[in-house]
Amino acid sequence: MDAVFSISLPRRAYTVAVVRDILGTLLSRAGLCRGCVDDFLLAASEASANAIEHGGSTAVYRIDAEIDPDWCEVRISHTGRAPDSQALAERFSSERPPPLPELDSESGRGILLMRRLMDEVYFEGEPRVTVLLRKRRTGCDEGTDDLRSGAYPGGADARLSVRV
Repeated sequence: MDAVFSISLPRRAYTVAVVRDILGTLLSRAGLCRGCVDDFLLAASEASANAIEHGGSTAVYRIDAEIDPDWCEVRISHTGRAPDSQALAERFSSERPPPLPELDSESGRGILLMRRLMDEVYFEGEPRVTVLLRKRRTGCDEGTDDLRSGAYPGGADARLSVRV
């Protein structure tokens, strides 16, 4: 099934639940396994929350999804400030995992979660800041034993790129 979907939503906290509902239905009906749908929903929730928080002066943010036989791709974009590309590259491109934020910290886990849940994560810079989340459909239902053992989907092979 090839599918293309796009929606613009107000930059309000309640819309994260709307994104989860719509995207969950779309991905499930496209035939993704429950685990892959859950991975996308968590990663998209994190990216949506970032768009709401950092979206600048515009009142909306946008979610686009494309599904084909090999890949699922979700893009969350806004017109706010882009993350520091140099800091992202340094923090998330090394062989060693980045340090976790303090336990009482309210932020700092979103990009790490996205990277662990997706096969590829890209950040495109201003004027339209976009987080691109990609997952191979061919990996659906593979590695369920890894999940039970505590390994993260994507693991060390997950790609994160920054485009400015």
